[in-house]
Amino acid sequence: MQINRFGYYWLDTWVMANVIQLATQDFCARNLNHINDPCGRQYDQMTQAARSVPANIAEGNSRHSTSKETEMRLTDVARASLAELANDYVNWLMRHEEIPWSVKSEEHKNVSNIPLDRPTYKDDVQHLSSIHILKQKHKFDAWLCSKNSITEANCLLVLCNRLIMMLGKQIENQLEAFKEEGGFAEALSAERLARRAEQSAQNDAPLCPKCGKPMIKRMAKKGKNAGNAFWSCSSYPECDGTRSVLQFR
Repeated sequence: MQINRFGYYWLDTWVMANVIQLATQDFCARNLNHINDPCGRQYDQMTQAARSVPANIAEGNSRHSTSKETEMRLTDVARASLAELANDYVNWLMRHEEIPWSVKSEEHKNVSNIPLDRPTYKDDVQHLSSIHILKQKHKFDAWLCSKNSITEANCLLVLCNRLIMMLGKQIENQLEAFKEEGGFAEALSAERLARRAEQSAQNDAPLCPKCGKPMIKRMAKKGKNAGNAFWSCSSYPECDGTRSVLQFR
């Protein structure tokens, strides 16, 4: 029951997203002030982008059993928010006449190669997962607590790029699962269309002039024919074949 409710708590992507959110909140609190961010917009944008990542991973995973399409879309939103945040860190570095660490540098390799521990909590998930996330965050304290904004920004940029790659793989896996299984919403929609096609066949509905499948009587909602009935292919939107009701009365 706990796993079904908190399934995303076991995802490495969600754990890393929380590490980045916490570290971003610390970074903004330490380094943004009324001089370099007089209206507080930079603070708001960065912390909101950081918040969006774990929030969308969680919401997407929660939709796993009902719509894999929605799950993929929300995971991609998380990835887009992360790219926005990464750009903010690149901008911070350039504002200070600094450039991101090279992927060949020791600093970049050191941060990139620190592994995340696998979650071991079995119950009391929110309590134990919070302990787990903080433990993972402390693995990067040498950079995140350096009191040097350039080092902090570089470390967070590496973590952002690392998570972007992790989310890319997660989306690939979700797409494969979608191809194989579909989702509840997708299956429900297919079942509804199949039922409509069956009813149309029983009611001697005409066949679609494009694909030959039974047609369904619908009502036009807009345009010059709004309010008038027409025959529409039962496999719409895959097929957009139509017929006039007047031809088949």
